[in-house]
Amino acid sequence: MVMLKEGYIIDYISGQQVKETPEEVDAVQPFSKILVDDYGYPKDCIQTRPQYRVKARPYDTKKEYPVDIAVFTEKERKDDQAYIIVECKKKNRKDGRSQLEDYLRLSKAYLGVWFNGDERLYLQKIEKDGKVIFEEIPNIPRFGERLEDIGQFKRKDLRQAENLKPTFRTIRNYLAANAVGITRDEVFASQIINLIFCKIYDERFTRPDDPVKFRAGVNEKDVSVKKRILELFEKVKKQYSDVIDVADSIILDAKCIKYIVGELQMYSLKDSSRDAVGEAFEIFIGPSLKGSQGQFFTPRNVVNMIIRMIAPSTDEKILDPACGSGGFLVESLRYVWGKLEEQAAELDWPEAEIEAEKQKIAIKNFRGIDKDSFLSKVAKAYLAILGDGRGGVHCENSLDKFENWSTKTIEDIQPGTFDIIVTNPPFGKKLAIDTTEILELYDLGHKWVQTTEGDFVKGELVDKQPPQLLFIERCFQMLKPGGRMGIVLLESIFGMPKYQYVVNYIRKKAKIVALVTLPEDLFQPHTHAKCCVMICQKYKERETFETCGDYDIFMSDVKWCGHDSRGNVTYTYTEEGKKVVLDEIPLVADRYLELR
Repeated sequence: MVMLKEGYIIDYISGQQVKETPEEVDAVQPFSKILVDDYGYPKDCIQTRPQYRVKARPYDTKKEYPVDIAVFTEKERKDDQAYIIVECKKKNRKDGRSQLEDYLRLSKAYLGVWFNGDERLYLQKIEKDGKVIFEEIPNIPRFGERLEDIGQFKRKDLRQAENLKPTFRTIRNYLAANAVGITRDEVFASQIINLIFCKIYDERFTRPDDPVKFRAGVNEKDVSVKKRILELFEKVKKQYSDVIDVADSIILDAKCIKYIVGELQMYSLKDSSRDAVGEAFEIFIGPSLKGSQGQFFTPRNVVNMIIRMIAPSTDEKILDPACGSGGFLVESLRYVWGKLEEQAAELDWPEAEIEAEKQKIAIKNFRGIDKDSFLSKVAKAYLAILGDGRGGVHCENSLDKFENWSTKTIEDIQPGTFDIIVTNPPFGKKLAIDTTEILELYDLGHKWVQTTEGDFVKGELVDKQPPQLLFIERCFQMLKPGGRMGIVLLESIFGMPKYQYVVNYIRKKAKIVALVTLPEDLFQPHTHAKCCVMICQKYKERETFETCGDYDIFMSDVKWCGHDSRGNVTYTYTEEGKKVVLDEIPLVADRYLELR
């Protein structure tokens, strides 16, 4: 086995050791993976090391220009098989385009990509009347497709995205540089969310063999793409007029809209293993705005692990009191609908009856609260477009007195009535509740003193308290006896002596069923917080900590979460040589369910 030299990384395509430069880490290696994972190009048709070289001038016989990534039509990778040139230099858009055009002009390739880790540009080389001209195109073809196939996708042709963050990052940077009259990330976020809703709606209401409307063709005019997207958004607004008021218009110019559509059109966002809405927020809003509020969106693999471990049934009421953009609610709804479909298949229900029952479940059993009005509206719209349940999302301060909530919220969300709570309450070093009126509502808003016998006695009110701790108590208030909870908490709550009173409080309220420690990379690059998941069951009536006796707690320590500290997807290989995402989180739920 060859040892990796210090300061080197393994090139994704060739397997050779290459210097760990910012260019390699941020651009060459990520785009190499995108070519294979998203576009489907075989590694045999891609050359990175040794670098493919093109002429520096028409009569250059040495081929002095090295190309970062070259894609060929055949695995022999001959000059006349050159198809796509990818230039990954850390330059601005103008200089990057100029260099890419030079490479295309002096090679047989007629498609080019410039990517610097933050932005990307697609070019087509056209030779006409003895001249070479270059035109921007919305994307490059996937493997086996023609250039003219771009923007001609049928709904069944769409692929799940493994990692949407690089795409959203390039969109955000493109908009920052090119959008006219918009400078604030919050406005960009509302615009991209509206376009995401257009796409999800299009996927949901387009037959598998019909072409999607959310598309941008190679020779299609910008204004034509914008017209079709605006028509699509009008349908979204008409269908969901009670919730689509996050931003009731798409104000981006035609060129920007076509760029965004070109970047997203080949993916299926509805069926993606990634939460498109949550990942868009993380890129567009960023830790500078949302991180200060502790709103780190929970990765979908963790959400799904919790839901599978909780295993909600079709008749159970579910609440997320810190729902953000709705990730837990959306995935819980999908899980419950999956159970319903299994039952319906056994009973041979007609399709119309299944759809009616799905909607009934969503409206009756799913509730969410978030104090951020923008996020709560997005959660409403997200639920609406994927199915329904939008009426159950409310904008309130979950920690406030119940009587301070609106009449509609009080009617919808009452203490002691929920079978299940799944949530990731806000956390952060700078977050603290210091309002006396709120702190005095909670036992955990007080100091606790340990006696010589080992018991804890409640003392005076604290000056401030992290909201996560108060959320623990509020969640128990909302659960009915015997109700189950899956909650993401800071790992320090279970490891630091100063929080021993919190663990004691939890044990007095519920049976801790499982504790899963999560990797530090989980919420990176946004925060280094080390978290865990607690699954517990509130004691049933006349059941207490003392009467429960000894019981087993499922415990797991997860090392790999599917991405690294930069947010890039991590991979490994099976014994059969198949490449898979290096993610142990789904295995936790598998093992837990085996041992139940």
